[in-house]
Amino acid sequence: MKKKNLILIFSLVLVLNGCLNYTQITTIRTDDSGESYIHYWMKFYTKNDSSLISQLGIFNKDTLVNQFSASFTKINSLKVFKDFSDSTIHAQIKFKFSKFDSLNLLRPFKNSELSIKKGPNGTKIFSQFIPPFATGFGFDTKSIKIKYTYYLPGEIINNNATSKSNNKLVWDYSLDDIGKGKIISATYIPFRLKETPPIIYALALIVLLIVLLFLFKKKKV
Repeated sequence: MKKKNLILIFSLVLVLNGCLNYTQITTIRTDDSGESYIHYWMKFYTKNDSSLISQLGIFNKDTLVNQFSASFTKINSLKVFKDFSDSTIHAQIKFKFSKFDSLNLLRPFKNSELSIKKGPNGTKIFSQFIPPFATGFGFDTKSIKIKYTYYLPGEIINNNATSKSNNKLVWDYSLDDIGKGKIISATYIPFRLKETPPIIYALALIVLLIVLLFLFKKKKV
């Protein structure tokens, strides 16, 4: 069986150009729960190519359902499809999680070392390890694109993202950039839990004044 799998993988990398793309968008809440959207795709050149890819499991719906199912996750949607207009095969997964660190138990995140830890002065430190990818057999490492987008629940203090907008951080790499592996990280001051917006106090004060005015007029009459 192992020999068959090796032959399958070897054949795959020979017939394909290695044009793989991976995008992940994750929102983390103040209690470390959140949701994630993953979309990855690659190009194929013949119907035989796409069939070969499907056999590996990364574009097999049943396999993906099994790999993303756990007591701490809930799959909202999962699609595997082929776009013959540009000869690409796609997988899209959207799911919720109750604890970010628990995602390390899922097979797709094996060796990712997902972590949110307490830092100094009330900060939190987010980190993830992007493991190295196997190369060779004609892979064009510059054509393999990997993009992680994280919305962190707080004010960003420092980070090593390739771009930042408020609490949105983006790490956009080619396989060359990752090399032997790369750690992405950010330190943030969490938003306050259950913080009452100032407008609520203002509205409460207005209601109180109206009630007092009404009672004053009624007493006067």
